[in-house]
Amino acid sequence: MTETSTVLPVTPGTAHAGGSVETAAAAPGRRPRRRPPRRRSANEKGLRRFLLACLAPAFVLYVVFMIVPTIDVFRMSLFRTSSLSNTSTFIGFENFVLLASDPAFLRAFQNTVLMLVIVTIVTMGSALILAAVMTRQNLPGRNVYRFVLYVPSVLSIVVIAAIFSAVYDQSNGLLNSALGLLGIGQGPVWLGDQGLVMFSIAIAMVWQSVGYYLVLYMASMSAVPEDLYEASSLDGASPARQFLEVTLPMIWPSIRTSLTFFIISSVNLSFVLVRAMTGGGPDGASEVLLSYMYQQAYTNSSYGYGMAIGVVIFVFSFALALIVNRVTKREDVEF
Repeated sequence: MTETSTVLPVTPGTAHAGGSVETAAAAPGRRPRRRPPRRRSANEKGLRRFLLACLAPAFVLYVVFMIVPTIDVFRMSLFRTSSLSNTSTFIGFENFVLLASDPAFLRAFQNTVLMLVIVTIVTMGSALILAAVMTRQNLPGRNVYRFVLYVPSVLSIVVIAAIFSAVYDQSNGLLNSALGLLGIGQGPVWLGDQGLVMFSIAIAMVWQSVGYYLVLYMASMSAVPEDLYEASSLDGASPARQFLEVTLPMIWPSIRTSLTFFIISSVNLSFVLVRAMTGGGPDGASEVLLSYMYQQAYTNSSYGYGMAIGVVIFVFSFALALIVNRVTKREDVEF
C-alpha cells in the first residue's frame, strides 16, 4: 500500500515541520530594512578627541584674552569712572557724544588717517616695484639687497624709534649734518615741528615695513609661470606693461591679504612709534588714536572716556578691513 504525500506551499512567515520560519527575500509592499549606521571606529573617535584637545587651549586663550576684554571695553565705555573714589557711574553714550566735539580726538583721528594713507601707499608701492625689479631683472647680488632691506622688519620698534630719533636730532643728527655739508644751513627740528613730525614718523614706519613685504611679493612673483612673460614679450609688451597686465593680476590675492593686514597693523605700529619718539608732541601734533586713548585712560585716569576711544578704534578698524576687502575683491586668475 503506497502513501500519498501532499506538498504544501510555503508562505513567508510559515513554519516548517522542524519549527523554522522562512522569510521571503522581498515581500511586496514592505520596505527593505535599513542597515544601521556604521559606528565610528575607535581610531576616528580618538582622532576627534585629539583634535579637540589641541584646539581647546587656543580657543580658551582667545576667549580669555580677546573676547572678554573686548566686551569689557564696550561695557566700560558706558560709564564715567572717578580716579579718586574709584566709582563708576552709568552715563550711556555720553562719552561718545563728547568725542564728537573733542578737538584733540578729531586731530588724533585725522593724524591716524593721514598716517595710514601715506604709509600704505609708499610701503606697498615701494615693495611691489622693488620686488618686480629684483625678480625680473636678475640684479647681481639681489639676495644681499633683499637681506639688507629685510633687516629692519626684525628689529624692535623701540630700537627703530631710537635710531630715527638720533637721525632726526637737531644738533648732531645724521640728516641735519648732511644738510649742513651741502651748505643748506641749520636744518629743521624734525620731531619738534608740527608740520613735519607726522611725515618724520611715517618715514620710520615705511623703513621698518617695506622689507617684509618686499620678500613676500618676491616669493609670489617667483611663482608666476615664465610662459606668461614669454607670451607677452612676443606680443611686444614692455616690462611696465608686463608688470601691470601679468604680474599684478597673478599676485593679486597676496596683495589683497597683505594690504588688509598692513592697514590694521599700522594702527598699532603708529602708536608705538609715537609713544617712543614724540610722546604725542609737540602740543599734540603727533597724537594718534591709540596714543590719545592711552593718555586719557592711563594718564588722565578717564577710563570710561578712554574705552570709548577704544570702541571707536575697534569699529574704525573693522569697517576699514571690510571696505578694503570689498574694494580689492576680484576674480581669481588661473593658469
